[in-house]
Amino acid sequence: MIRIVIENVLLFLLPTLAYLGWVLIARPETLERTPGGRIRPMRVLNDAPLLWLAASGTILLMVVLVAFGKTSGGRPDQTYSPPIFKDGKIQPGHIE
Repeated sequence: MIRIVIENVLLFLLPTLAYLGWVLIARPETLERTPGGRIRPMRVLNDAPLLWLAASGTILLMVVLVAFGKTSGGRPDQTYSPPIFKDGKIQPGHIE
């Protein structure tokens, strides 16, 4: 169950993570050095279009959930037979 929650959260945050990566690569001046020599990002999210990032994350999450919901496979009364190795060949999985 936690895997499903983590996948959904990552799908929602994917546009924001892509934006942050793009900003840090395209604008290296957004990185600052501390007196100890460590590099830390400045407050990049202050200038970020958070509303658009949240909206695109929500749309991406909804599209993926609908796509997986529509391609679930067979009816509830059917059973899935996984692929098997028989006579030196792999027989593909199927729904009976």
